[in-house]
Amino acid sequence: MVNLEAYFARIGYPGPHEPTLDALKAVCAGHASAIAFENIDPLLGRTPDLALPALHEKLVEQGRGGYCFEHNTLLAEVLARLGMTVTKLSGRVVWMMPAAAPATPRTHMLLKVEVPDAKGSSFIVDAGFGGQLFDAPLLLAPGQEQRTPNSVMRITCENDTHTAEVLLPQGWVPMYRFTLEAHLPVDYEPLNWFTAAHPSSLFRHNLLIQILGPDGRTNLLNDKLMRIPAGGLPELRRIEDVRDFETVLGQVFKIRLPVPAGALFERVPKGLDNVFIPASDSH
Repeated sequence: MVNLEAYFARIGYPGPHEPTLDALKAVCAGHASAIAFENIDPLLGRTPDLALPALHEKLVEQGRGGYCFEHNTLLAEVLARLGMTVTKLSGRVVWMMPAAAPATPRTHMLLKVEVPDAKGSSFIVDAGFGGQLFDAPLLLAPGQEQRTPNSVMRITCENDTHTAEVLLPQGWVPMYRFTLEAHLPVDYEPLNWFTAAHPSSLFRHNLLIQILGPDGRTNLLNDKLMRIPAGGLPELRRIEDVRDFETVLGQVFKIRLPVPAGALFERVPKGLDNVFIPASDSH
């Protein structure tokens, strides 16, 4: 269902094909820099197929990206095939939300991974959090600050609920909260549908793309392109037209579009600084 050699070629990973911590780190870094986070299908009114053959075809063979359920379902299979122990989890996104905001559904998928040469340690692995892509596995050690190539991160824990956080100029910012309860593939089907198709989902109304490499991260929010060099200041510009849009998606994010660029660009809100959700769909 998943051709490992084709996947490794896609992410530029030469091996070794063994269940080691070094291999886990290299696969996570390669995945984040080669396969973009993107929600093109939900924006086009399509619910992604989470079956492994479909994910392999889309993310590996077709040169597409995807969102959390797609990335982490594929990555879980790859890591398990390498001999790592993988537990599938879910989380509640709290990224950039007020502290008093109502609880959100568990619409995020992440992984807990163990490798033989790190006995007694577990790692949180996540290739699909589009707000702030991970570029490394995080040791599941509550409170411990961890420096990755592009970020300083930590996982906190209170009453069996863990929170993944990133250090930004304004301080520690929570991304999502999760427990360690294992999930089955069927558990993600309603979450996937809700995230892709519910009227209140931001993925129905906005284009969000992100890719992460050793030289920094690049985001596209609708027509706002932002590059954040590692250790540098953000560089921001607007997409000018359809030709610019097609060039950015192909050359910057390495995405092969499933529809003509103009058809997708028509659906993209223009000139906004934040996500767009129609007032009639926000209740």
